[in-house]
Amino acid sequence: MNEFTEREQITTNIYEDADRACGFVADAIERLLRERQSQGKSAVLGLATGSTPVRLYRELIRRHREEGLSFANVVTFNLDEYYGLEGTHPESYRRFMQDQLFDHVDLDPEKTHVPDGTVEREDVFASCRRYEEKIEEVGGIDIQILGIGRTGHIGFNEPGSGPESRTRLVTLDTLTRRDAARDFLGEENVPRHAITMGVGTILDARVVYLLAWGDSKAGVISESVEGQPSASIPASFLQLHKDCVFCVDGGAASQLTRVRYPWLVGPVEWSPSLVRKAVTWLAQKVQKPVLKLVDEDYSENGMADLLTERGSSYELNIDLFNQTQHTITGWPGGKPGADDTNRPESASPYPKRVLVLSPEPLDDVSCMGGTLHRLANQGHEVTVAYMTSGNLAVPDTEVRRTIELIIELGEGHEDQAEVSFARCVQRQLEEKGQFGLDTAEIRRLKGLIRRGEVRSSALMLGLTVDHLTFLDLPFYEEGRYRRFNVGEEDVNRMHALLEEVQPHQIFVTGENHDPLSIPALCFGVLRDAMEKSSDSEWRASCNVWLYRGPGGEWEAHEIDMAVPLSPSEFENKIQGIYQHQSQRSQSPSLAKNGAGNTWNVASELNHSTAQVYDQLGLPEYEAIEGFKKWSLNR
Repeated sequence: MNEFTEREQITTNIYEDADRACGFVADAIERLLRERQSQGKSAVLGLATGSTPVRLYRELIRRHREEGLSFANVVTFNLDEYYGLEGTHPESYRRFMQDQLFDHVDLDPEKTHVPDGTVEREDVFASCRRYEEKIEEVGGIDIQILGIGRTGHIGFNEPGSGPESRTRLVTLDTLTRRDAARDFLGEENVPRHAITMGVGTILDARVVYLLAWGDSKAGVISESVEGQPSASIPASFLQLHKDCVFCVDGGAASQLTRVRYPWLVGPVEWSPSLVRKAVTWLAQKVQKPVLKLVDEDYSENGMADLLTERGSSYELNIDLFNQTQHTITGWPGGKPGADDTNRPESASPYPKRVLVLSPEPLDDVSCMGGTLHRLANQGHEVTVAYMTSGNLAVPDTEVRRTIELIIELGEGHEDQAEVSFARCVQRQLEEKGQFGLDTAEIRRLKGLIRRGEVRSSALMLGLTVDHLTFLDLPFYEEGRYRRFNVGEEDVNRMHALLEEVQPHQIFVTGENHDPLSIPALCFGVLRDAMEKSSDSEWRASCNVWLYRGPGGEWEAHEIDMAVPLSPSEFENKIQGIYQHQSQRSQSPSLAKNGAGNTWNVASELNHSTAQVYDQLGLPEYEAIEGFKKWSLNR
């Protein structure tokens, strides 16, 4: 511990990326396995599911295949299982573990344990007791691997779970079920109950490693590490463990005090970006416009050394005000013929070739619909590329509605090809049931539904069908959530589009997201494709602008370009979002704290950003969409 980490009640290691964090944990597991193997003893691992530990399991598989790491002496116990699912179900955690680890190493199947989700209700208590007894019989868990949910749950210990809780049947939180909705092709298909190890069971492990990636986990990581232990954040009870380490990437660490407010915990080097962050924070904290901050505000809030370095609050205030003011522009593509000295985007060339990348349909309009409308109306050559079809996010109910429409429209017509296709999909829906996998035909129809929604939305934004490109990247079309693998063809398709458009501007999201999320995978595809285009002439003059992503917005100090929206423009954006009918139910990526729908969440974010600018003393706007400039080399 040092002055920067003294607020942290759990040892927290911050890594450059998830792979480095997983390497650290894999080293610990390897040491344990080799030590126990040399002693002729078993090693007992507690394992987690979900996207978070997938990279760890891949690294362990690599070490098994390439370095001879053996799992023959390993006994495993999984944290949890959905209640009511057979182990063969594609979304069961038993199946997940087989796919992600067990089938790829030399584990004895008899030594792998996952809670039984099929036991009769009256036998659940006894089954859970037996699970606890099995852990005790092998001497307890040596290393427990954890992820963390947005509610602060570990395993399926939802808010309200205390440190005394043991393995038991639990009712899943609404937000937890919503987060799993896409895995089950609709929230209505997600089981309402699960069997989970208790917090107390987890605390009994000798060593605990909790993994977390992406800034969507930042808030709950901060609360768990720096807040008081509380049943409202079950992960906070890990503060009671004597050997627990949180291994997180920069995104997940971004709300820890030492990262978010480093000047409050120790001396810092005041870089321009840190000064901007600190002064913006100060104005919001004392609830004053920037230009009204005084020396006492700085000195009373841990920033006296900044005053000493810069001389006075007056100069600091002016600098921050000007910086923030210069981010505001109604011309996101640059204003032709204007002095662009203090504008975020250059005036020339005009018109610009603009490429907007949307990981899934709806991401573009929900995050930057107003800016899209501006770019199109101001005469730029705008191409919107939907990197994936988004077919996995379409509930079966939407497909049934579409099938009925196709069949009804086709009655009495000679050409029955569409009707035959619709009836084929109808049969396949019935055959797959509630939990089966979508066939290629079902996914095709779901993709067509989303294309139709995209076209309707584009019309609201002033775009035409000619402006739209559907990449249908193979990693998505051939995969499923948490089981995506990006390949060369994905990068080749993106590279071909870049070379065709040769953009002056690219708008994209995905940086600092969970590395296995669709936005992060798509961002990686773009990054690799741009590296392939490193010698292309267009690269030298291309600006890349990051939009924050569904359900989030950049903080004021992070914004390099702020595009204000008038009331009518904002309403136009909301109408564009509303065209995505299949996504009108709450989306995991857009729902905030479990409440709201796609257009309400977008409305709240854009209004909030405008309010922050207003509070800082800048002009008052109806709404603002924010963007951060990105460099491939950073």
